[in-house]
Amino acid sequence: MKTIFLLMAQYEGKAIVPLSNICADYFTHLTIEMFQRKVLAGQIKIPITRLEASQKSAKGIHITDLANYLDEQREEALKEYHQLNGAFASGRR
Repeated sequence: MKTIFLLMAQYEGKAIVPLSNICADYFTHLTIEMFQRKVLAGQIKIPITRLEASQKSAKGIHITDLANYLDEQREEALKEYHQLNGAFASGRR
């Protein structure tokens, strides 16, 4: 199943998900402020969308960007898994 469709169901079709929801659901170890700092520092590679040019504007993550981020994290995890398990499997044969 496509990640984007799961997220559409989870967030009831919202295009932009507030940072508070993103942190509560996927970055529970981070405050909103720490999450924003990590994004700005390039440690978390996901764009934050502002709804206006104002610094005080509401901020969120576009659902497509979140889906892409989650899919990329899964690909990295699968790659690591196959590297680790491939080494063990080839040693057993």
